[in-house]
Amino acid sequence: MSNTSITEKSDVGDEPERQTLPTNVKPIHYDLTLDPNLNTFKFDGFVTIDLKVQENSDFITLHTLALELIEVKLFPSSKSSVSDAANSDSDGSIKPVSTEYTKEDQTTTFHFEKDTLIKDETVKLYVKFIGELNNKLAGFYRSSYEVDGEKKYLATTQMEPADCRRVFPCFDEPKLKATFDISLIIDSNLTGVSNMDVKDEVSMKSNRKKISFNTTPLMSTYLVAFVVGDLEYIESDSKFRDIPIRVYTTPGLVETGRHSVELCAKYLQYFEDLFGLPYPLPKFDIVSVPDMYGAMENWGLLIGSNQYILYDPATSTLAKKLRITETVAHEVAHQWFGNLVTMENWDSLWLNEAFATFMASEAVDHFEPGWLTWESFVGDTLQSALKDDAFRSSHPIEVPILKDNQVYEVFDNIAYKKGSSVLRMLYNWIGKDAFIGGVSKYLKANVYGSTNSEDLWSALSEVSGEDIEAIMGVWTKKVGYPVVSVKEIDDKLEFEQHRFLITGDLKPADDETIYPIFLGLKTDSGLDSSAVFDKRTLELKFPDGNVKDGFFKVNSDSTGVYRVAYSDERWKKLGSPSAQSKLSVRDRVGLVADAGALSVTGHTKTTNFLSLATGWKQENSYFVLNEIINALNDLKTAYLFDSDTFKNALNTFVLDIVSEKLHALGWSFTEASESEESIQDQKLKSLLFTTAANSGDKQVLQEVKKLFDSLAAGDSTSIHPNLRATVFNETARTGDEADYETLLKISTDSSSSATDKAASLRALGRFKQPELINRSLSLVLSGEVKPTDLFKLTNGLITHANGIEALYSWLKLNWDAIVELMPSGWSMLGTLVKISVSAFTSLEKYDDVVSFFKDKDTVKLGVEKELKQGLESIKGTASWIERDRDDVVEWLKYHGYLK
Repeated sequence: MSNTSITEKSDVGDEPERQTLPTNVKPIHYDLTLDPNLNTFKFDGFVTIDLKVQENSDFITLHTLALELIEVKLFPSSKSSVSDAANSDSDGSIKPVSTEYTKEDQTTTFHFEKDTLIKDETVKLYVKFIGELNNKLAGFYRSSYEVDGEKKYLATTQMEPADCRRVFPCFDEPKLKATFDISLIIDSNLTGVSNMDVKDEVSMKSNRKKISFNTTPLMSTYLVAFVVGDLEYIESDSKFRDIPIRVYTTPGLVETGRHSVELCAKYLQYFEDLFGLPYPLPKFDIVSVPDMYGAMENWGLLIGSNQYILYDPATSTLAKKLRITETVAHEVAHQWFGNLVTMENWDSLWLNEAFATFMASEAVDHFEPGWLTWESFVGDTLQSALKDDAFRSSHPIEVPILKDNQVYEVFDNIAYKKGSSVLRMLYNWIGKDAFIGGVSKYLKANVYGSTNSEDLWSALSEVSGEDIEAIMGVWTKKVGYPVVSVKEIDDKLEFEQHRFLITGDLKPADDETIYPIFLGLKTDSGLDSSAVFDKRTLELKFPDGNVKDGFFKVNSDSTGVYRVAYSDERWKKLGSPSAQSKLSVRDRVGLVADAGALSVTGHTKTTNFLSLATGWKQENSYFVLNEIINALNDLKTAYLFDSDTFKNALNTFVLDIVSEKLHALGWSFTEASESEESIQDQKLKSLLFTTAANSGDKQVLQEVKKLFDSLAAGDSTSIHPNLRATVFNETARTGDEADYETLLKISTDSSSSATDKAASLRALGRFKQPELINRSLSLVLSGEVKPTDLFKLTNGLITHANGIEALYSWLKLNWDAIVELMPSGWSMLGTLVKISVSAFTSLEKYDDVVSFFKDKDTVKLGVEKELKQGLESIKGTASWIERDRDDVVEWLKYHGYLK
């Protein structure tokens, strides 16, 4: 056994071994005190770790990163024979004889005299250290905001997945749970919060105070959290037992936390009742901070960025309200999935994230049935999963994590969205009662413990009576998903499955997996959910006579994680109004998404999708129209480098679908009660307005100009929040330098709402003038735009050819500076690489990208997967254009859109 790390056999397939800490000691309890300084951005720390000795040994290895260790002491058991050793202190402690740091493993090993650690005894390790309040959005970091033009700071945490080691020496693995006593020494005028409620607060000299918090339950290090700053709070009016629920914000924003704090109360009650397991902590706090990636489910202390927590009815969009609602539900669900019951290793991250995503949808649908959450799930969550899992360079839901620096790569749509889509498929197969019953059994059996997928499958099998692992193991342990091709022969349907790849160039090595597929065959005779398609081909008798004369649709309600390819003739029939009336909204969303995606790969012609969209011109469902428009936007994006004549023809076609509906509905919004009609009407109006503006509707563009001119003249209320982003975007798309200055001022003005700042940054990227594009990009390296806001700019740049070219050129020219700028972790650099290259559409650009990155260490930089996916996108789009462009041109001409 190594004295720095050991390897542990992966439990996922025949994979290499996983690197973990040695098992000679096990943490039981941490007593941690931190003293942060918001002026020097340093903190002093003191930690005492109670360790149970598992085997006789003379070393302790734990994780540390970017910490300066000042003093180390070991307090051995009173029975230990080393207490009188030469290097022992008067307090009975001993010092290590040597200390070894391993940079690659981010571990420190303390070596002691022989037989210092005796099996079954308990020892205490004390470490005094100094750390940095970094600007990497990781560990204990500083977050900035402005008050009356003055820059202020607070200190907050982000430990997941492997950054607790930046804050204090610890055993930073999920399964190594312990209890924690946490204390903060801070200025008297500041507020400090942590996972638990306050035990004691003591005044100290120099206008300081020490806040000590009660002991936590057993929990993983990645869930440890605390925030220090000038904070205000608002408390929930709702009652959740006698547990206080609060939202903390920087000064002046606290009332915008009302929506989140009330949501939190009802979701805690909902999940507690649903699973029959009480929320075990004495309080629940939410802290909204200016700088963060999304939100984090720390036990008892949800921390999230302002964009994901704060809702202002006067300035926030409906979309933001829906996003905040889903975020709070997701993070509250984590209090059970991840916090109370935790995955053993990061291989099983999906047990946390997929469940939180799925159960958030279940909870939102329970309280807001008019929001049609499951229709939204099919159009958003499922389609995002299918899109990202169509790459050859994708990965399984359960992916072996061999080293800690690989963990960030699996925090993606595969773990979250594919995982939750697979859970929805399982939920629909065994039914809600069996699913909730099995999950509840799984949670209760593993309270405060660590688990893997097999524990879940066992509980679900016991309750449902089905062999769950035999079916679901394939879906979680194998990469990709299938496309099911359907042939119609007399009174039979023949099905064949193969892996779906966005590039369309399937090779035998890609196609070895046979997926267990729930066909869900919908016909005029009803729904047949009995068939499990678990071989390469399958033949079924059609229940309604000759199949060519009948109606059918595979994958009813789009519950399965796969795509379906029909014949050209069947696509025409499914696009007819008569078929439309037989299909649910979820069916129609899935059909549109399949037609669009399959046209990219050559499984069907692009004109089949265009005909489907034309056949459903009278469609009024927001969700179906949104999917049609998404697919049309993908088509328009593929031809961004084509002629203006061709692009204008596509815009004319889009207007033919949306303009009449928009002008009939209008684009004014009333403060109606949030009934099903009003919510969906607001979403539909916003979608149609945006699409019409982007496609050149003259009346809409006149309205855009009028609204923006009013705003520029000082009328801050002239644009409804639901239209604000579109007005900004379209102004920029055709705007000049004066418009740029107006939008830039909005993005930097401290009086601007967070929603307006974000919308204006996205708009800045849509200006097409080279000098304005370069000016926008220069804001990032100059520090005027935070690295986390870079993607708002790229969001606009990749909507036009000039922006795509400029972004990639900027990336190449400033590569070293960009690498240095990007915070570590969370694959921000990888995301930027993927965005910067994937919008190209030619093999010449493919070669350019390959050439630029050939001498870059893409694995070490953590961009390998994203680069591969960007290249696959280029290749897939180039093949799509070469294969289908002439057919699309003829279709547009035939229908009068192209002269």
